[in-house]
Amino acid sequence: MKQRDPQNKRRRSPQARRTPNDSSTEVAGLRIIGGKFRGRKVMYGGDLRTRPMKDRLREAVFNLVGTDIKGAHAIDLFAGTGALGLEALSRGARRATFIEQHYPTAAIIEQNIAALEVGSATEVVPGNTFIWFRRRPELGPNPWVVFCSPPYDFYVERIAEMLELLGGMIAVAPPKSVFVVEADKRFDFLLLPQPDEWDVRAYPPAVVGVMRKDEG
Repeated sequence: MKQRDPQNKRRRSPQARRTPNDSSTEVAGLRIIGGKFRGRKVMYGGDLRTRPMKDRLREAVFNLVGTDIKGAHAIDLFAGTGALGLEALSRGARRATFIEQHYPTAAIIEQNIAALEVGSATEVVPGNTFIWFRRRPELGPNPWVVFCSPPYDFYVERIAEMLELLGGMIAVAPPKSVFVVEADKRFDFLLLPQPDEWDVRAYPPAVVGVMRKDEG
């Protein structure tokens, strides 16, 4: 398994967990950082269960995904603010699906979608991510770019469900799909399918793994 920090130096045991933002209605600097919507603000309801990804980490993630985002179906699991899916649309994704269990937060994603006028290219699912996937949703034939950024405690308290979700999605994803998993140091990426194919990097306190599904 490949594991590098942002300077491409090998590191086996990155960092500790992060803490949620405060209850402000807008996170300072929470904006789309690339593509046609660059600079547009992303609304945030301030719920403590929502943990917006910092701009610096989001930029690093999309640098890793690269041009694979163009024409893909972005799937934002545990969507929170929806910033990852919205960023994907800004950078050329064909569609985006957002799954968010907290109904008021899902409603804010809808507001962000309306502000960007991308409703025809999106779907917001206000429900439990694990149950949503068990129902085998129809996600189309285009390659997926799957963003998995749940509460870090899920990798401890709900590890079986996390592995079922990720393993199941990898198994049925179209060829050339890309998976982006954000965790902290408590999660062992070797538990995932194709463990040698994950490019794992430390962005303290986060650990991000990226895997591309081949055409086989």
